Amino acid sequence: MSVSGTPQLVFVHGIGGLRDAARERREWLTALAEGARAAGHADAVSGLTQGWLAEVRFADYSDLFTDAEAQGDGPGTLDEQEDAAFMTEFVGSLVDELVRQALERGDRRTAAVAEDARAQLPGDDEDEDDEEQGVGEPFRILGMVLTTLLQVPGLRETAQWASGTPLLWHLAQVGRYLRRREADGTGRTLDARIRERVLKGIDPDRPLFVVSHSLGTVVAFEALRGHRGPVPLLMTLGSPLATGTAVLQRLVPQPPRTPGRVERWLNFWDRDDIVVGRPRLDRWMLPNAAGVVPVTSRVDSDGLWVHTATKYLRQPGVAGPLVEALKK
Repeated sequence: MSVSGTPQLVFVHGIGGLRDAARERREWLTALAEGARAAGHADAVSGLTQGWLAEVRFADYSDLFTDAEAQGDGPGTLDEQEDAAFMTEFVGSLVDELVRQALERGDRRTAAVAEDARAQLPGDDEDEDDEEQGVGEPFRILGMVLTTLLQVPGLRETAQWASGTPLLWHLAQVGRYLRRREADGTGRTLDARIRERVLKGIDPDRPLFVVSHSLGTVVAFEALRGHRGPVPLLMTLGSPLATGTAVLQRLVPQPPRTPGRVERWLNFWDRDDIVVGRPRLDRWMLPNAAGVVPVTSRVDSDGLWVHTATKYLRQPGVAGPLVEALKK
């Protein structure tokens, strides 16, 4: 039973398949506990796992994507023209970022693979051949691009996708959310139903701490604009929010600004996280009335495939500030 005034901590997941909310809640908490110990907060571990430091919930909206998916390799709700354009832009930005990162590190092999992937991206000159290509051809090409990208040394072994096609369908969830369609029988669009999951059961009279990851950072950002209670800390991990026109310019409201009740916003990125654009979020996000803007910090995880929430949460630089804020 929750105690009146006990902080509320909500985890908001990102792209992927159907989730086991109870299991993932435990995994996120275990990772956070490891990070807390590394940050010198071993005394807070029992409070995290036993629930007296904060009432912890995992906001699971994965079924809203998977219920609408067709049996087979991908979702049956993609719009051929609109989603193809979005995914081409989005995947292109990921490839460009990987090329840039590899060149900065002097990693010529990774840069060569990423350049090969970039060369396969659909171009404007292919528009004239759309009828000959047939339905689904842009997605087939993008799947091949991502399959090539997965050949980066170390990425195939550590990533959770065997080929580019399932990765493409998971990345397409970002486009489906931002398209703001797929209404249910009551007229609520997919994005609205997802945001409702994030705030379901939240007491507006108690402080709310939000830890969001990947697509979940977009969801949390938009969900909090309608939240009336105090938000001492918003934490975004591996966020695509700063991905230029692909994501940033599709956010609501425009121009994007820090949600009104957020008192502090910490944004974390890993240089080896291919789903994250450059940390431009603080430059592109307007402050709220209290002057709050995101503060971005870089972390370095082991392995090339670092786009998992648990890898971020194990970092003492991530777990430390969260635990310190919960203790106040």
